[in-house]
Amino acid sequence: MKQLGTHLVVDAWHSPTELLNDTEFIRQSLMKAISAGGATLIDLCVHQFSPHGVTATATLAESHIAIHTWPELGYFAADLFFCGHGSPHKAIEILQTALQAKQMKLTEIKRGFEQEMAVQDTVTTHHNAKTLAKINFS
Repeated sequence: MKQLGTHLVVDAWHSPTELLNDTEFIRQSLMKAISAGGATLIDLCVHQFSPHGVTATATLAESHIAIHTWPELGYFAADLFFCGHGSPHKAIEILQTALQAKQMKLTEIKRGFEQEMAVQDTVTTHHNAKTLAKINFS
């Protein structure tokens, strides 16, 4: 496989409610994670839900980091996709520490394509998948 990036899918539990519901704390924690991961921030959006919960997305030159919190459950989900340089593992370590998650499940997905696959083959396969999705879900 020609690896183009690393995608981490994270579930984390037993974080303090007040941290998971604090938009400014989430913003600062994401900035520290981006820096530790060696990534370049393009844009950051943080949204507070009512009555509780935060969603934050960081668009990076390397791809993205997204985090969604459920303060009432002490739970957050995060998605980190880095291509090129940078380390999503270092970034998630910062988030886990900052949000004081006592338990975490991390799934790593290597993103890319098989080297023997021609670029035309990937475009055709992708196009066919989109067409099937339209037929099945429209």
